[in-house]
Amino acid sequence: MTSIGGTEMVDWNLAVATATRFVRPGPEVSRDEARAIVAELRRHAKSSEAHVRAFTRMAQPDATGELPHDTPVLVVDRPGWIKANVAGFRAVLKPLLAKMEDRRSTVPGGAVLGAVGGKVTGVELGMLLSFLASRVLGQYETFAPASRDLPAAAQGGRLLLVAPNIVHVERELDVEPHDFRLWVCLHEETHRTQFTAVPWLRDHIEGEIQSFLGETDIDPGTLLERLREAAQSLAGAKPEGEEGDDGGRSLVDLVQTPAQREILGRLTAVMSLLEGHADYVMDGVGPDVVPSVAEIREKFQKRRASGAGRLDQALRKLLGLDAKLRQYRDGERFVRSVVEEVGMDGFNRVWTSPNTLPTKQEIAKPADWIARVHRKADGTP
Repeated sequence: MTSIGGTEMVDWNLAVATATRFVRPGPEVSRDEARAIVAELRRHAKSSEAHVRAFTRMAQPDATGELPHDTPVLVVDRPGWIKANVAGFRAVLKPLLAKMEDRRSTVPGGAVLGAVGGKVTGVELGMLLSFLASRVLGQYETFAPASRDLPAAAQGGRLLLVAPNIVHVERELDVEPHDFRLWVCLHEETHRTQFTAVPWLRDHIEGEIQSFLGETDIDPGTLLERLREAAQSLAGAKPEGEEGDDGGRSLVDLVQTPAQREILGRLTAVMSLLEGHADYVMDGVGPDVVPSVAEIREKFQKRRASGAGRLDQALRKLLGLDAKLRQYRDGERFVRSVVEEVGMDGFNRVWTSPNTLPTKQEIAKPADWIARVHRKADGTP
């Protein structure tokens, strides 16, 4: 990392330091309790593999009886989650930042501006991550690079379980802790299964993301203007002379070109599928292995739908987290509707190729996906 001297557009070290400094402390637990929680989460992550495999009929064991993946499961605290995500951001954004660095080199004084801008961006990224780090329960990192402290699979990928956040939510909801921990693990294991059982999925999503970033052509002035708009969206203010509503646009919406909107529509559809599928599986497996699953889902849905306060709701809107909540809801409805109509094996045709993924319109109208994929495959006119 060479952030000193401004050779990078983002001071990644400063982003980690800022997020770690400002992230809220986790719930109080004794050392022995912490060890027991970590051990239990690891056991649940392991047992979830068989539950998810049996329910989805996706990943099959090899000749040794093991699943065909080497993605590690890491139980982390909030600073650990921050470090992992900064590494992931750095890997995914590398082509875009390289392009912006090339542009900066042609601007008089660009190196000096870059040194300052990299630190500012590092602080901004750190503040956003400090907000998110206390809310994420688990995460399958698809594009995670390996490091000494954070191992990853050979082709990238690792499953993170954020122990303090899981404990915080189970206490807040007043649910049975062992059931809740297994329930969370079922969701995250479904994501790991999606990417390890469908070999082309990772490359497809990475290609879409890089296409989205490749369409980004932002000069410094435009970038400042977009950040100004985003800040006004968060504050609920508008420049003098401007009226009307911005439609609730998030920070992502504010930097889109027409080509990016098309790509984002496809990404939204596939992310809705993945998140909805994980929700469907965690609840579908639940009754057999999580006795209190109905109570957990009811309480969790209420928590998910409501923010902790006005600032929390404003940040969720700005960061596009409200859109992510819709992905869970719309995606789960799509999966449930398709499975009810054509069964689990019929639904699993969705993993055949990028061409069988649902479109954004089909997520809202599952019957259209069934008509396109099943009738065509079965030779029905």
